[in-house]
Amino acid sequence: MGNSQEPQDFNTSVMPSSLTPAHVAKAADGLNLYDTASHQVSHFVPLKPGEVGIYVCGATVQSSPHIGHIRAAVAFDIVRRWFLKLGYKVTFVRNVTDIDDKILDKAATAGQRWWARAYYYEREFTEAYNTLGVLTPTVEPRATGHMPDMIDLIQRILDNGHGYVVTDADGKPTGNVYFDVASWPHYGELTHQKQTAEVDEAAAVADRMGPSVDATGDDKYNPVDPADASPDKHDPRDFALWKAPKDTDPEDARWSTPFGVGRPGWHIECSAMSHRYLGDGFDIHGGGLDLRFPHHENEMAQTRAAGYPSAARWMHSAWVTAKGEKMSKSLGTGLSVPSVLAENSAWVVRYALGSVQYRSMLEWSDQALVEAQAAYDRVSNFIERAGVALGGQPSREEVTGISADDLPTDFVAAMNDDVNVSGATAAIFTTIRSGNTLLSQLADRADSEAVQAEVRETLLAVRAMLDTLGLDPLAEPWVSAGAAGGASDGTTETPEHAALEALITEQLNARAEARKARDFAKADQIRDTLAEAGITIEDGLQGSTWSLK
Repeated sequence: MGNSQEPQDFNTSVMPSSLTPAHVAKAADGLNLYDTASHQVSHFVPLKPGEVGIYVCGATVQSSPHIGHIRAAVAFDIVRRWFLKLGYKVTFVRNVTDIDDKILDKAATAGQRWWARAYYYEREFTEAYNTLGVLTPTVEPRATGHMPDMIDLIQRILDNGHGYVVTDADGKPTGNVYFDVASWPHYGELTHQKQTAEVDEAAAVADRMGPSVDATGDDKYNPVDPADASPDKHDPRDFALWKAPKDTDPEDARWSTPFGVGRPGWHIECSAMSHRYLGDGFDIHGGGLDLRFPHHENEMAQTRAAGYPSAARWMHSAWVTAKGEKMSKSLGTGLSVPSVLAENSAWVVRYALGSVQYRSMLEWSDQALVEAQAAYDRVSNFIERAGVALGGQPSREEVTGISADDLPTDFVAAMNDDVNVSGATAAIFTTIRSGNTLLSQLADRADSEAVQAEVRETLLAVRAMLDTLGLDPLAEPWVSAGAAGGASDGTTETPEHAALEALITEQLNARAEARKARDFAKADQIRDTLAEAGITIEDGLQGSTWSLK
């Protein structure tokens, strides 16, 4: 057996390859992003030229994902894709919390092994991410795989005088270790706990609604972790770095440490894993808005107290709401990812989840899905018609090879404005309208070759912009899943589209023969019959084409 080796470089991503040098677009000079700590939008400058390190808090895999969970994943997937389109090499870390009180308690109630429950629901989350086109992380570490990292980090905090070990009557460590908030004068800098000035509206909404609708318990400072309600704390603000096991905790959910047997507190895993994979300081720490306090406030404090720099910028995605209430498991199973996907295509669901800027609250409703379906119809109809007019689609390599510098300026401006997806989507549909106008001119213009060149340029731009949002219908996972619908590239078709194409082509051929025989009454009858079925026929120099209304 060979010696295990440390991976040489985690700075890999789905695109571009880590083996190729970064070619950052000029458009990157205009990127501005919000920072939770400063409450301001400011110019983004990476810590390392050409590279961006991002850590996003992932799922606590206690039960099935709902739409509220996946919104954050889609939001930061779009952020990541924009960095990639700008030409940066991106290291994207998204953790899995696979041990905590909820997992242990729910597993015990269900008669399950806690690790088996965690792994089962981790796979459900992974399936949801993949189905909705979320790029695979560079690395996706589990909390249980990083106990030595957490123990070492806690020891550094203790050595630096910013934590304390609780001992029993005999002076032996109990396994409970707390962060000493009073020893850290910078505590509160992320969420401005000590400030009285007005904050921005997104932060104000979070403050009004509290840490989380899902939270239970009376402890204001960490309502989801019973250890933080302990009378052993020196200060109510102190939080658990490590905690002694409950009597009901199984033996395989306990780890031995210099400060006693136990398991990690809620916050320590992210400090340990972000440092493990991104090193001393990184560009962006992301997560849902409900993690802002206490999780991220505590994480920032303990990371810096250990002697490491924290993230240079903190970004938080807002909640999905249903009838104005933050989406949570209490709202029922109808908002689970499988339930929503049972009635809507994955493309439509992703579009709806990413339809507003990440800091904006997203109200989930039937109307949002109707609008997303209408967007899909407009997108797919244009791509289909343009492909027919051109005799084929641009390759995926062409689409992904488009630099941010070559995208429409209004799209770039919107994405550089703190990833304003609403403005970017408006730019896409503006370009589609221009493309439809060009397509209508093909039959009337003598310089059809020049118009075709414009159509191709427009089609490439539309697909490249969609791809930046993870929505190119001719990319994975939409093609394999059959979600491309009417947007066919001529080589990869769903069975349904192939059957529809064959039936309509037969009717178009019969109509062409009728027109050739100057039997215009029959030709019009065929056209009207297709129109009643929701199919629009357009006659051009290349023949007749069809699209769904």
